[in-house]
Amino acid sequence: MDHLLQAFKKISRTEEEIGLLEKAFRIAEEAHKGQVRKSGEPYFRHVYFTALRLMEWRLDPPTIIAGFLHDIVEDTAYTLSDVRRDFGDEVVFLVDGVTKLGHIKYRGVKAQAENLRKMILALSQDLRVVMIKLADRLHNMRTLDALPPVKQRRIAMETSEIYSPLAYRLGMQNLAGELEDLAFPYIHPEEYAWLEKNVTEKYEERERYLEKIKPMLAKALADNGILVLNIDFRAKRWSSLWKKLKRYDMNVEQVYDLVAKRIIVRTIEDCYAVLGVIHQLWPPLPGRIKDYIALPKPNGYRSLHTTVFCEDNRPTEFQIRTLEMHDEAENGIAAHWIYAESKTTSGYGEHKTQIAAKRKFAWVSQLRDWQKQFPGSKEFLESLKIDFFRDRIFVITPKGEVIDLPAASTPVDFAYQIHSQVGDQCSGAKVNDRIVTLDHKLQSGDVVEILVQKSKRPSESWINFVKTATAKKRVRASLRAKKRLRNTK
Repeated sequence: MDHLLQAFKKISRTEEEIGLLEKAFRIAEEAHKGQVRKSGEPYFRHVYFTALRLMEWRLDPPTIIAGFLHDIVEDTAYTLSDVRRDFGDEVVFLVDGVTKLGHIKYRGVKAQAENLRKMILALSQDLRVVMIKLADRLHNMRTLDALPPVKQRRIAMETSEIYSPLAYRLGMQNLAGELEDLAFPYIHPEEYAWLEKNVTEKYEERERYLEKIKPMLAKALADNGILVLNIDFRAKRWSSLWKKLKRYDMNVEQVYDLVAKRIIVRTIEDCYAVLGVIHQLWPPLPGRIKDYIALPKPNGYRSLHTTVFCEDNRPTEFQIRTLEMHDEAENGIAAHWIYAESKTTSGYGEHKTQIAAKRKFAWVSQLRDWQKQFPGSKEFLESLKIDFFRDRIFVITPKGEVIDLPAASTPVDFAYQIHSQVGDQCSGAKVNDRIVTLDHKLQSGDVVEILVQKSKRPSESWINFVKTATAKKRVRASLRAKKRLRNTK
């Protein structure tokens, strides 16, 4: 409790809030007394670590208190009325939101779809409810080994297909990666064993190599008057590595970012100065410079990436960012959290706790509106997994707007993402100023321009290559309308 209190005092504003945290700790400890998890450990440890993680993400006091109480209504005699009496309406709103959210389970398409719709509603009303669920899921995954194998795989699949992509979409790359890595050995045990056998030593060798070049890099940066806050490295997570290896015929040597050098500096100007110094030291690989500062990913990620022929002519990736960018990359939405001092007794769904730069997560409200297009459970589930929770690419309009699409999307998918009319009237496309076919697979960073003709209508062949559920739905609707028109003539 002392460790938790010390951490809480760093984000708390008043003695009253500290008192409420202590109260939540005691009530949760007493309410869950005698309850044990499958591992045999006291159930209270789970709610404790959930609250602790929310605190590490620097969320506001009501959210941390709700973290202590998130299972209390469902699993004990303590009621929502008790929560309101002891902690007020805001904590009630959060606890009730988590309780209503329930557990997403792969037990029937209809039930799963309904729970995902609840998740979307919670996202659009108050992101803090979902943050509690993510903290809850992280601890559950860390203790998954205590469950039977069938349940382990089911929960791991939920985590990989829903929770990890959701964390990534919220900019919480560190959490997304950890959830994916925790799920990986349960979903792909043979592949995990292969990586352990064939890659572990290469990780260690790459880390030694990067340590060897660190003094040379540090000296060059100092000679150029650049104040560096930190130079370390980032090892590629195994789940992510496995996906990449499948594209490179399982050749680890082709994965240049197996372990990447990461440089943290004070300012954006310093980021570009560091990039220049690195390119003076070592020649860059063509096409391997990525400027996510000028063009951030839709989830808010910012950094400069470059791959160079380093010492011994070895391709090596460098990531350059400011401390603020690093915080955003690690903690995503939590890095933008602002605890609003004004409190009222209503409208918590209107975010009394505000998120800075909320526009970065405009996709949340888009997701809420989008899911209404798919009343059927099976269609909704498949569409959700493809359109929102799969690998993403980030392409650009001629005006510089970033459009977020599933990997392997085509110009037609892009057109429908812009507007349904643009999609319906799409007659051609330019990618990076070159005419391409409409089934062309787009890549991150492509600049896409759609050519339209008012007389143009979707072709039946489009169904065979469009990727997004939205495009498929619009194309089918247009084809049906065309067929009805023919039949009336």
